[in-house]
Amino acid sequence: MFQKGEFVIYGNDGICRVEEIGVPTGLPVDRKGKQYYTLAPVFGSGVIYAAVDTKVFMRPILTKAQAEQLIDQIPHIQEEATAGQDVRALSEKYKGFLDTHQCEDLVRLIKTVYRKEKTLEESGKKLAKTEQEYGKIAKELLHREFSVALDIPYEEVSEYITKRVEGKK
Repeated sequence: MFQKGEFVIYGNDGICRVEEIGVPTGLPVDRKGKQYYTLAPVFGSGVIYAAVDTKVFMRPILTKAQAEQLIDQIPHIQEEATAGQDVRALSEKYKGFLDTHQCEDLVRLIKTVYRKEKTLEESGKKLAKTEQEYGKIAKELLHREFSVALDIPYEEVSEYITKRVEGKK
């Protein structure tokens, strides 16, 4: 069970802060004392009420030490092979990376899309819009989690990653 004040990943809504745990008042459906998390999206607005026993994916965000360790591992995380795969197959593969909700898979997706984009640019071609979108989503999810875990502004995450990775060379 998560604790009040803890930051969690909640499904595809991203990072939320657990504001309360208990029986919420004002829900349109009476749940007869069922326990809920009252979640506040960090990079959005509104309130989410999630049953404590929800089937929606939830996990705590990375700790600062885990985020730094993952950043140090970025150069060693391998991209996926994409040669010979059509956009539909790649889209399914990329969606699979997002669906794991794991930061290492987000890094793998970002690196795969980036490498493919650079390879295509060399031959005067462009990356498919779908692949661009998956790369953008993965980067946003990863950088948001790093921002909260490292307690730095979202806009500074790219520079932080670059400096840390280059400093390890």
